[in-house]
Amino acid sequence: MRILIIGVYYLPSSEASAKLIHDLGKEFQRQNHDVTVLTPSESISQNVEVTQEDGLQVVRVRTGQIKGASRIPRAWREIRLSATLWQKGKKFFQEHPHDLVIFYSPSIFFGPLVSKLKALWHCPAYLILRDIFPQWVVDMGMLKKGLVWAYFRWMELRQYAAANIIGVQSPANLRYFAEQLPEKNYNLEVLYNWTTDEPPAMPSRNYREQLGLQDKVVFFYGGNIGVAQDMDNILRLAERLRDQPHLYFLLVGAGTEVERLQQLIQGKKLTNIRLLPPVGQEEYLAMLAEFDVGLISLDRRMKTQNYPGKILGYMSASKPILGSINPGNDLSEMLEENVAGLCSMNGDDQTLYENALKMANDPLYRRRVGENARQLLDRYFSVAVSANQILRHFQPARAKRYEKVTSSIG
Repeated sequence: MRILIIGVYYLPSSEASAKLIHDLGKEFQRQNHDVTVLTPSESISQNVEVTQEDGLQVVRVRTGQIKGASRIPRAWREIRLSATLWQKGKKFFQEHPHDLVIFYSPSIFFGPLVSKLKALWHCPAYLILRDIFPQWVVDMGMLKKGLVWAYFRWMELRQYAAANIIGVQSPANLRYFAEQLPEKNYNLEVLYNWTTDEPPAMPSRNYREQLGLQDKVVFFYGGNIGVAQDMDNILRLAERLRDQPHLYFLLVGAGTEVERLQQLIQGKKLTNIRLLPPVGQEEYLAMLAEFDVGLISLDRRMKTQNYPGKILGYMSASKPILGSINPGNDLSEMLEENVAGLCSMNGDDQTLYENALKMANDPLYRRRVGENARQLLDRYFSVAVSANQILRHFQPARAKRYEKVTSSIG
């Protein structure tokens, strides 16, 4: 089959979705499918750039900056995503038909483009849904139900309507659709995040020496630093552990909260925590390989549930996970049942503190939990299983093989 995968981010971006899309594309390619990745770009000079990268055809369309842009320009460019990609990429689409469209959310604004491509190519589409927007910004108090919300809600529903199948990332997301959209008859299934079976070999970059972190237990966070992550949660933990000289917190990423958090760190004179700008995927993985514990933080007000993509990197590198998450998130149950990490509810600072000390002060425990995290990854988050799960809907002959694979991990 000829498969088109659409996503806002692609390599060399360090966004978790960039690697997810790459790994999925490579697995499809391994199974003898022709794969094209379509993504917006702020760095190309021409309207459309087509390249061959790691065996995949990558089509970049010039859209202007999205990640890191201020709120209004970013919103406008995202709203215009479908129109921009269609207008600038129309010639490519007409000349290169595909048999299946897979689109990744966020963003919610790919629905109109996908509908046009389905009509042009007479093909189905699969939505990989990783962000239930605008519900989460309503939960966070960042948006009230009004005209803006109504527009975003309309775009959300257009996105769902464009998909033949919707893959949500956790069983809790199925409850969202049952409770919030009971009148809709969407074809839903749980599609876990995924990664490759073997982590790439990373040469040592000596980050501990570069950053002066020799002989320290380093709690590492990599990814978006925005309101939904509630990184004040981690700052409070660092402040409480400031008298433990062997502990350190390293946060790597970008987002709307970075400047404010930097000011808080300086104002509190915290010397055991540091914020670094985002790095490329290879550097990120090399950095992760050197440190000790992977951090997750999700704001307690969030009612939609998700498994942050960054946990795959942590598990792939055999890192134990320390999480502070929103109520109702079944990630806690998965990690603790498999002894792959420790979770507390966001706002329960005492339990988070006790869990951090348990991780920090017992290296044998960290190693055992990290090994369990890697085993959990192999059982549930294989890219081959995810690719087969998607393809079984569109290649009936694959269904029996898929059922055999999934029965062995269930």
